[in-house]
Amino acid sequence: MSEPSPDARLAELRVLLTTATQRLLGSTIVVTDAEWALPSRLPGWSRAHVATHVARQADGFARLVEGAAAGERRAMYSSPEARTAEIEDGADRTGLELQTDLDTSAERLTEAFDRLDQLQVGQLQGGQGQGGQGTGDGPGTGWSAAVELRGGLVVPARLLPLGRLFEVELHHVDLDVGLDVEQIEPEVAEWLIEWVAFRARLRDEFPRVELHADSGFSTTVGQVGDGLVVHGTAPALVGWLTNRLEPDAVAGTRGLRLPSL
Repeated sequence: MSEPSPDARLAELRVLLTTATQRLLGSTIVVTDAEWALPSRLPGWSRAHVATHVARQADGFARLVEGAAAGERRAMYSSPEARTAEIEDGADRTGLELQTDLDTSAERLTEAFDRLDQLQVGQLQGGQGQGGQGTGDGPGTGWSAAVELRGGLVVPARLLPLGRLFEVELHHVDLDVGLDVEQIEPEVAEWLIEWVAFRARLRDEFPRVELHADSGFSTTVGQVGDGLVVHGTAPALVGWLTNRLEPDAVAGTRGLRLPSL
């Protein structure tokens, strides 16, 4: 059986992201002002901090997408200090303001992704090739454009829906509003593992770990040392990889706690 094409994988990711976003918004709509102020599962952050971060991350990705559409390399945030200030300031808002921000920022990102779809169609009709490959001298345009994530990692724009899916799913867990990491759909969890593997590939301190999910999915994360062979359900593997579950939640970790991504 042939592997799905990049466009088919992108379309699948877009559907999964829409579903994950709708589920997040459905969970948060019932949270009261007092509950938003309570601690999240992330140390030092309230639920309102997490929600504000999710919204600002959507806006940051939208800026990257707008740059990809224009053939320009743009920054997710104006500065690390500005990002921190936005999260702190936003955490003091009411539940209605937080919910509206989560909803509208997600919609802005969806619209930005849609513009890349439209750009790709125009490029194909104009005979410029799939996704706008560019000349190799600049960032390119469209889904194949190079974008730079916070921290300096450069990825093709077509990976942004996966990065956003990771943020939405994991921070839904962090909000502590009814979703545990073990409840993430196995299909989604496998995608999240792929994102961890991608993020860890250039991290010198990330140990080599061969992962085997009960579903048959397998991949390798990190590249340092002889490596471990770890088994578990895909959601449990995500929980361990992201330090949201203890090492004994999966088999073969030898008690290892991984570096934060």
